[in-house]
Amino acid sequence: MKNIPKYDFYKTKYGGELLIDVVELEYIKNYLPKQSLHTLTYYDVTLITEGEGFFKIDGTTHHVKPMDMLFSLPYQLREWDIENITNGYALIFEEEFLLSFFNDPHFMDNISYFRKNRNNSRLSLFPVEFEQVNTLIQQIKHEIDGYTVKNKHILRALLYQVLILLDRTFTEQHNIPPNNDKNTYVDSFLKLVSFDFHKYHAVQYYAEKLYITPNYLNELVKRETGISAKQVIQNKLIIESKKLLLYSNLTIVEISERLSFETPSYFIRFFRKRARCTPLQFRKGEKP
Repeated sequence: MKNIPKYDFYKTKYGGELLIDVVELEYIKNYLPKQSLHTLTYYDVTLITEGEGFFKIDGTTHHVKPMDMLFSLPYQLREWDIENITNGYALIFEEEFLLSFFNDPHFMDNISYFRKNRNNSRLSLFPVEFEQVNTLIQQIKHEIDGYTVKNKHILRALLYQVLILLDRTFTEQHNIPPNNDKNTYVDSFLKLVSFDFHKYHAVQYYAEKLYITPNYLNELVKRETGISAKQVIQNKLIIESKKLLLYSNLTIVEISERLSFETPSYFIRFFRKRARCTPLQFRKGEKP
């Protein structure tokens, strides 16, 4: 990858270790270069309060305005319009901050907007929802400003409330079905894909890992995500292809090999069919 700035969590900003913070966007802009492409090592929930512009997450561009929210996972590539998005709040935290309290290793996996298969990283709030979320964020900021170690439980409770409120709104707005026992197969499939999509492109491979048939896996994945298991794998390949084309110096042949395509020509056909341009055209900015 090219030299993309990576920002770690400032754990001792308030003296002792604290793995949650609220930062105003107008403050963050002072530390971002003109080319604002960067990655974070922690979770980020951003609320836009002033201005309109673009916000890119892993190559997907979202047009955002006041009362919009953006969600990003650790190590996703981010870039936003620092000139036209004039202010807002970034609620940032490390997963450890919640898991050490709830003792539930799957808590973050069950938050709809942080699932690895989600097709959208943006949520538009209605005024009532905006007031609820903004009030909670201001409460978190107030607790942090007067931080003492005993405040951690209050901060965890407030963060939990924000995440669950947004999860409910996100699932309603995007028609995401509630979790059930069968969804554990889907969650396991998505985790496997995130680790193995570079090497394995066939649904059969993942079905065998889960001890179910490919047809049943497809049925479960389609029911929860709206797309087939094959499309989930292909979407991951396209997203990774675009990242490598834009942010690395690898050749088309090298990208093809890294993503385990049989031949470079097959990779080019695969990419062109789904991106409506060749990999080289995409790299040069000649997009449809």
